[in-house]
Amino acid sequence: MSGTRLNKYIASSGLCSRRKADELIESGVVNVNGKIIKELGYIVQEKDKVFVNQKLVRPARHEYYKFYKPAGYITTSDDEKGRKTIYDLLPESMYSLKPVGRLDKDSTGLLILTNDGELINELTHPSVKVPKIYIVTIESRIHPHQLQEMASGIEIEEGKMAYADVMVLEADNRHTMMQITLYQGLNRQIRKMFEHFGYEVKSLKRIQHATISIEGLRRGEFKPIKPQQIKELRNFLNRISKK
Repeated sequence: MSGTRLNKYIASSGLCSRRKADELIESGVVNVNGKIIKELGYIVQEKDKVFVNQKLVRPARHEYYKFYKPAGYITTSDDEKGRKTIYDLLPESMYSLKPVGRLDKDSTGLLILTNDGELINELTHPSVKVPKIYIVTIESRIHPHQLQEMASGIEIEEGKMAYADVMVLEADNRHTMMQITLYQGLNRQIRKMFEHFGYEVKSLKRIQHATISIEGLRRGEFKPIKPQQIKELRNFLNRISKK
């Protein structure tokens, strides 16, 4: 039968991921042509009208951008405290795009922005170990046993273990610059890992997320991600999800 599975149709609107769409379907807030549908495998045909919470949803044309976040901006579309957000740097046409993960106010570097809810879920779901690469500097020389401890795991909060692969790029008695790869998405993970040793992070920049890199961008700049790069990203996610 031609058509699209209902959960994929909802996800393709940018409203949410397929997993969340399944939850919405099961909760009874989805109707097709005026009829409540709770069947997860329901097939939507081209002329069908799908409503979620009484609002019409349609498949969106997916957009994919990479953005070089500067320091001093938070990764959200709205802030109760009135702080500057990344959307202050973006055109209104991009306000509907969501960031894949976050960078805290003082951190810089790569953010992927998209309205593809399914891709956001694949890149951020804890069951898939998606690599994110950072360049981090501290004002101290780090010790080899601390690097090993970061690889083995550090408890940064009660019951939360954080892991990182670290490669030293430059070091002297006053500073250490490192390339750090994370496979988790814990809040302020890198900063908390160094706080464990009594170090303060002086600079933190994300340079790569999965197969997408910051290459070719200046601070505050954004560029569309090419279709071939999205294809390569999806192939990469498919490979690592099977491990």
